[in-house]
Amino acid sequence: MLLRMPIGRSQGFRLVPGHTCRASASEPGTALRPVGTAVGSATVAAFDDHSNACSNEVMRWDGQKDAADRQQVLPGLPGLVRSVRTPEFSDVVFHEVRAKSVLNRVTGGRLPFEWTVNPYRGCTHGCTYCLAGDTPVLLADGRTKPIAELSVGEEVFGTREGRYVVTRVKAHWTTVKPAYRLTLEDGTQVVASGDHRFLTTDGWKHLAPGRCADFEERPFLARGVRLVGTGRFAAPPTGNDDYQRGYLWGVVRGGLPGDPDVRARAQEYAKGPIPRESDLVEWPTTPGEDWSKGFLAGLFDSRGTATGGELVLSSSDSVVFEAAVLALLRLRIPHVVEVRGVRITGGLAEKLRFLHLTGPVVARGNAVEGAAVPSTGKLGVVSVEALGVTRTLYDITTGTGDFIANGLVSHNCFARNTHTYLDLDAGRDFDSQVVVKVNAVEVLTAQLKSRRWRREHVAMGTNTDPYQRAEGRYALMPGIIRALADSGTPFSVLTKGTVLARDIPLLREAAARVPVGVGVSIALLDRELQARLEPGTPSPRARLDLVRRVREAGLPCGVFVAPVLPGLTDSVDRLDELLGGIAAAGASGVTVLPLHLRPGAREWFGRWLVRERPDLVEEYRELYARGAYVDARYRRRLAARIEPLLRRHGLDTRRGLDRSGADDDAVWPEGSLPGVAENARVVDQEQLTLL
Repeated sequence: MLLRMPIGRSQGFRLVPGHTCRASASEPGTALRPVGTAVGSATVAAFDDHSNACSNEVMRWDGQKDAADRQQVLPGLPGLVRSVRTPEFSDVVFHEVRAKSVLNRVTGGRLPFEWTVNPYRGCTHGCTYCLAGDTPVLLADGRTKPIAELSVGEEVFGTREGRYVVTRVKAHWTTVKPAYRLTLEDGTQVVASGDHRFLTTDGWKHLAPGRCADFEERPFLARGVRLVGTGRFAAPPTGNDDYQRGYLWGVVRGGLPGDPDVRARAQEYAKGPIPRESDLVEWPTTPGEDWSKGFLAGLFDSRGTATGGELVLSSSDSVVFEAAVLALLRLRIPHVVEVRGVRITGGLAEKLRFLHLTGPVVARGNAVEGAAVPSTGKLGVVSVEALGVTRTLYDITTGTGDFIANGLVSHNCFARNTHTYLDLDAGRDFDSQVVVKVNAVEVLTAQLKSRRWRREHVAMGTNTDPYQRAEGRYALMPGIIRALADSGTPFSVLTKGTVLARDIPLLREAAARVPVGVGVSIALLDRELQARLEPGTPSPRARLDLVRRVREAGLPCGVFVAPVLPGLTDSVDRLDELLGGIAAAGASGVTVLPLHLRPGAREWFGRWLVRERPDLVEEYRELYARGAYVDARYRRRLAARIEPLLRRHGLDTRRGLDRSGADDDAVWPEGSLPGVAENARVVDQEQLTLL
């Protein structure tokens, strides 16, 4: 599973309950505590006593109601009631909002549930991948739009398995950073931050050199490195008088179609009734480039096709046909004359150039969708130069994790994806913010009453921990549990927060009416190491006691042993002690997962490792040399180590670990999902973020 890392200015590695950094499911995670804001031992110890945890939280929060530093840190946040600071999270602001929706659909189809409820949201992030506002982004209809003008919900092109696919913008924000200019052999230029990443023929590389939190030198672009994409996008037509006259010639002589958008443009350009073909007798004596762009756009709107990704213009009028060929020659657009018409050649780059240069009304995104992502010889790096100034830069998160920026495959900010359905525009001030949906219960109750609701499994805790410490103050979960049970909806809860103990009686009542699953994550038992890795979270013993209390109440409870940290928590003795404690607590099942280091988490964990355990740095470099997943040989060794321990403690060896060397072969532990969903579904490393 993904190890959640802090994102902040200070060095270090601190896990906080319910706070995530990445999200690839339908909803992004909540805020991480920035490093350097230590949690006192008394605060941590408070979680060892379940009876005191909730009452202490209520008192601490009540004391903040009228605090002088209560303020709107994010003015303009939709539904914002107030913003509150608390001493336990000195760098975190809790924004109380009245949300419009609480029940959210999960995209991707790889998880054993389609719906989630997250009453708490936020993201303390380290967004590092940002572009200049005028950078054109390829839209799903084949057109382009400056990244600064994009909106959440718009469809753009991303990539999947080497092909262009339509994806949706899930977040859009700005930041201010030092700017760099990238120049390629074909003249493509992009202004971005130094840590923005582009796809090359050798994988993802940052724009400028640097170190990943002292863990390793990050890969970066250098002269001669070849990028992947179509190359720079052509500038759209100006729409001046010559262009408008050309468009009227093309659309009328091509045979004015019935498309209302085409007719509306023709009427706008005609500044009155659309002329008849007989009105257009004499061709312009010396048609220029603007007239040619307009003429081709008009002809394409009336007689163009994009079948099978091929762009073809046709006309039975030999004069019109000849004019089209001459216009293509004038604009230096490669083409061939065929029996059926004139076909644009030169691959996807030239098809896009034709569409962008001419600007037809009818969308032609089907000319792009499904096409292979090209790697051309013209996209070699010529230079990367620091501009010596800071700029306002923009970025988006998409469902595919990438998008096409001025013809180059460009990486999303890792911290947003997976993250953001935050009901707000996450900007550069979005650090250490947690959004609390104070009306979650009433909104969810209304949504569950909809005639369209089919009582499908709802999962809680896969992106944000519903039993993070703020739940001790806001107490949203009891109402949520009642609403789900009253509506006949099966549900599951995944947490590392012992505040769940408060709701065990309520969960038991709900389980008598609907299938219920409970999951708890426990990474290790060493209290000292846990305090360094997960300050502010309930102690391992407290979590084991939580498992015991859940099981004694007659409820199922699966345990994720995650993440297993190579060289830190993976010894036979440590695993044996942990699995023995889990078995003694009566866990329904166990799944063991090694540390997963996505970009971003990798850098921050590396910084912690260099400071805390420099003797392990080289080992980690080797184990994670190929990416986010630990080396397959290590996974096989870990599986061989764990299997006899699972047998010794009477735990299910069929479901409890990954033997294949691929983390996504591990399955959800028994008891963590409702009975109706117990299908040994695999754990999706890219979507489940709580652990």
